Amino acid sequence: MSLIVEAAVRRFVSDVWNAAREESAYELIAPECPGAFGTGPDGVLAWHRDRRTSFSDLRYEIVEIVCGDDRAALHWRATASQDGQFGPIPATGRRVDYQGATFLAFDEHGRIREVWSVNELFQVLQQLGVTVTPPEASLPSGAGA
Repeated sequence: MSLIVEAAVRRFVSDVWNAAREESAYELIAPECPGAFGTGPDGVLAWHRDRRTSFSDLRYEIVEIVCGDDRAALHWRATASQDGQFGPIPATGRRVDYQGATFLAFDEHGRIREVWSVNELFQVLQQLGVTVTPPEASLPSGAGA
């Protein structure tokens, strides 16, 4: 099944992430798959729609895929221009270039039943010109006396 898993991962990136072919999500994603904004294809697609609102030219490049029988790990690189609101950050027009990893689990039909991603959000914020100031450290009362 690992060849089926790899093909599904590649199609997920090319069709859903890069080409915004939403119909592909309904073929690739199981109804019970948790997404950022709900379950199933609609929950997963809602996150991608939201991200494309902030970065309309967002493109993902596959760096590496590691597959097992019903699981895959994907290392990716993304580039985009921020031409829309991103959380509290108004459009800057700046380019971002960052990497991340996505872990996927597949059901017996070869559909994605779990998807979990991590990325370099701090790097994205820095590239957008956001200054992150850590809170001042406070010592417990009586410390340092």
